[in-house]
Order: sequence, then C-alpha cells, then structure tokens
Amino acid sequence: MDTSLTAGLVGAAFGILGGIAGTYFSIHNTKTPTERRFMVLASIGIWVGVSGFLGLLFLLPSAWRWVAWLLYAVILPLAIRDINRRQKALRDPDGDA
Repeated sequence: MDTSLTAGLVGAAFGILGGIAGTYFSIHNTKTPTERRFMVLASIGIWVGVSGFLGLLFLLPSAWRWVAWLLYAVILPLAIRDINRRQKALRDPDGDA
C-alpha cells in the first residue's frame, strides 16, 4: 500500500475518533435532561453538516471546491457560537445568555 494512502487513512481514522470522543464528552458533561437533549440534536446537526461538507469536496469538480470551503469556514464557526450560547442559556438558572 502506498505510504501517502496509509497516512491519509490513519489521519482520517484519528479525526473520526476525535469527533466521536468530542461528541461523547459534550453529551456526557451536560447537567440537565433538556441540555442533554439539546446537545444530542446539536451533535447530530454538526455531524450531518461536516459530512455534507466532505461530500461536497468529493462531488464538486476541483475548480468549485472553494465554494464548499467558503461555506464551511463561515457556517461552522457561526453554528458553534450559536450552540455555545444556547447551551449557556440552558445551564443558567435565570436564562440570561
């Protein structure tokens, strides 16, 4: 097997394992059932979004892959910020986020 292919597969495996671990601990470290339900839904949304991004990278011609990267670079940080704000609001007893 080619060395670069092996390195790519190992890197992808570590990336997926890191995503699984991050998802597990994000859900495990919630404090209330409402917060846990929100984190499960948010995790599903992030996994679907990142999978869609990867699908675009594989399906789009090389000249158009910048569109997928642009969408990813804008939408992912905004989604993470929104998820963090909503989680903080669920944790705060007064609801002040």
